[in-house]
Amino acid sequence: MERAGQGAEHRFGMSGAVTMDTTIEVTREHGIVTLTLNGAPTNRLLPATLEHLARIVAELERDDESHVVIITGAGTEFFSSGVLSPAIRAELPKESIVGMLRWGNRLFDHLEALPQIVIAALNGEARAGAAELSLACDIRLAAAHAKFSLPEAEWGGFPGGGAPVRLPAIVGRANALHIMCATPTLGAEEMKSMGLVQAVHPSAELLAEATLLARRIVANGPLAIRGAKRIVHARLNTGFHAARQLSDEMRTAVEYSKDVDEATAAHAQGRPPRFTGR
Repeated sequence: MERAGQGAEHRFGMSGAVTMDTTIEVTREHGIVTLTLNGAPTNRLLPATLEHLARIVAELERDDESHVVIITGAGTEFFSSGVLSPAIRAELPKESIVGMLRWGNRLFDHLEALPQIVIAALNGEARAGAAELSLACDIRLAAAHAKFSLPEAEWGGFPGGGAPVRLPAIVGRANALHIMCATPTLGAEEMKSMGLVQAVHPSAELLAEATLLARRIVANGPLAIRGAKRIVHARLNTGFHAARQLSDEMRTAVEYSKDVDEATAAHAQGRPPRFTGR
């Protein structure tokens, strides 16, 4: 896969224009860029989706005219599902899985570092890598029926897209460990109670509310907006890179473990996995 920032062939249109791709719909209006993952019903983060997102992120890094980015999903069932599951993992060699995880991590790092304020509008379930994509955003809003889950421990691994690094700063250490290790599926109100999302809205009103918030931000001074984000990002990044490097190293080791292979086999055979810790 290409690195985020390479091969930037996608171009935004004029105000109100829509650029269509098989994976992401892009609209731009008055300093707000809205990205809609349009692979309904699950909006899965396929490699093509991530590559398209990388091109968009590379352009946004150089875009001085937009100040807020909204990311949401098409339909009402899923914000997005992740790219790797036991069924998909069974079809890929280990080196491809590890390469995909690390490439996706770099993409999420670029997304988090964008100068614009990035809002994730969770219009449905956010699962696995897609949930981690939302953690790389600055603000999260949820539809009343939205759900959030990080099920990787059920597959013998831990989240490889940045959740162990980002989630504790958002919901606290204990909540982060509970979400990643007990693998609950959180409802919208649970997400709000622990600060994972800033607000919950009726499904039909979610995008309008996200856009209204974006307009309030855009109405303020662009130097103030970008300056505030840059300072916050610099403060929170103390120790971030070391933690991310450790996450990459440990996630690679886990991918080659017998437990991950057992989880993949158990999924294919329709039985609970028998983990051994090896």
